[in-house]
Amino acid sequence: MKITGKFDVALEPMETFAKGVEGSNLGRMSISKVFHGELSADSKGEMLNVMTSIKGSAGYVAIEQVVGSVSGEQGSFVLQHYGIMSGGTDRLTLEVVPDSGTGELVGLTGKMAIRIENGQHYYDFEYTKV
Repeated sequence: MKITGKFDVALEPMETFAKGVEGSNLGRMSISKVFHGELSADSKGEMLNVMTSIKGSAGYVAIEQVVGSVSGEQGSFVLQHYGIMSGGTDRLTLEVVPDSGTGELVGLTGKMAIRIENGQHYYDFEYTKV
């Protein structure tokens, strides 16, 4: 199955416990999202990121727990993020953590892509359920 929709996101800075060295700026953020459409859910998570001294080069990892419904089935699951930006070109992977589905979403696997168009965030979620 593939579903697409919009989402709203809020990022809030959090205390960072590690310090960057020589040109690396480490950060930590809380993530809060509301998904609309066939993925009707709220999510909470945390992100660790780094900005380098080279403009357009950065990285982040995040864990996000999503609670709501996928195509009408209720439950929760966890998304793991891995993002790299090099020279302004980004590569982003969001994947359902194996065996993280609960309720009617037990057995959920999949990948999500994020698009930003005219300031609006969109998701493309390709998933299967065993």
